[in-house]
Amino acid sequence: MTKKMAFNKSRRQHILSYAFLLYITFSQTLAQAPSGLTVSTHDITVLINKTETFDVIIRDPFTQDFNIKLKKQHDNSVNLDPMEFSVGAGSNKSQTVVIHGLKPGNLEITAESEPNETWVVEDVFVRVTVANSEAIIYTSLVFGWIYFVAWSISFYPQIYTNFRRKSVVGLNFDFIALNIVGFTLYSIFNCGLYWIPEIQGEYFQRHPRGLNPVMLNDVVFSLHAMFATCITIYQCFVYERGEQRISRVATGLLSLFAVFVIISAGLAAGNVIHWLDFLYYCSYVKLTITIIKYVPQALMNYRRKSTVGWSIGNVLLDFTGGVLSMLQMILNAYNYDDWVSIFGDPTKFGLGLFSVLFDVFFMLQHYVFYRHSIDISKSNETVESVVGTASSDPKDSKISVIDQNAA
Repeated sequence: MTKKMAFNKSRRQHILSYAFLLYITFSQTLAQAPSGLTVSTHDITVLINKTETFDVIIRDPFTQDFNIKLKKQHDNSVNLDPMEFSVGAGSNKSQTVVIHGLKPGNLEITAESEPNETWVVEDVFVRVTVANSEAIIYTSLVFGWIYFVAWSISFYPQIYTNFRRKSVVGLNFDFIALNIVGFTLYSIFNCGLYWIPEIQGEYFQRHPRGLNPVMLNDVVFSLHAMFATCITIYQCFVYERGEQRISRVATGLLSLFAVFVIISAGLAAGNVIHWLDFLYYCSYVKLTITIIKYVPQALMNYRRKSTVGWSIGNVLLDFTGGVLSMLQMILNAYNYDDWVSIFGDPTKFGLGLFSVLFDVFFMLQHYVFYRHSIDISKSNETVESVVGTASSDPKDSKISVIDQNAA
């Protein structure tokens, strides 16, 4: 009985201690809760000659009166109503602000207070996008989903071709090696910025009012691309590959990339650079690989005078994704009058155009330059099937082959 009472007493003490810790934590949270003003949304899209609204919300009633003045990054893009309003001491009433779109573009709305207190308005900012057309917005979204799907499934025609042929002869190993390294680094970049709070904190320190550039679909695409490429690499080990291997040039380039990434990771671990910078360096290597990875396959097709073993389905899907990606960029540039995103920083558009041009070249190789090699390959497959089903008599088999070739 005494042991039971002691146990219950100890249990009550643990419960009281836990409740006390919860109270302390809750009190500290309340004490650290942000004060001042905030807004109902930090991002708004408004059409030309249309209106949208947002609310300026009082988190905690002030002990004095403040006059709030809204500021526009570009005066001629939108009209705000009202531009100024007062917040009285003890008031908790929010203020609705109407945005009227005038000119397409992107701008930021901020605020200042009188008396001048930064903490009052530091969370009052709205990123406004003024668009020409709602139809273009939805068209852009549709294009985005289509090219996401096209790029996601573009790996599987090659996998199926390898499986059907039980051979990877004709698929360049340099291309595969560069691809797996590129998508691995791309995955590291996306996963780091999407899932690691410390790296996200570094990003928002540099861009306090920015948006995380990595979305969930970016993470899913990069990890899926890495997975699909690993399947192709497995096929390279188990299927017929002839004399194919990774070239010395590709091995040298991959070694340089590896040394660069390892040194960058060491500098980040030693606090010489930020981990965010390390992720940026990984993305730069990925961009470099995107530029050069198609060259080995194109040269291999040229030397063999054939595209047998290189799936044209992969090329067609990649071409579809690349064209729609560039069309989306052009539509967005027109809709938001943001041509600087293309011509001011041409990296993304240029890489997309570069990939599309290579896809066009691969299509020319397949359908124009080396189309006869495809016909011969199909003819040989037909011959083999005829021989396999013919009589076991060597004389009969020989006649069947002659007849098929004559046809």
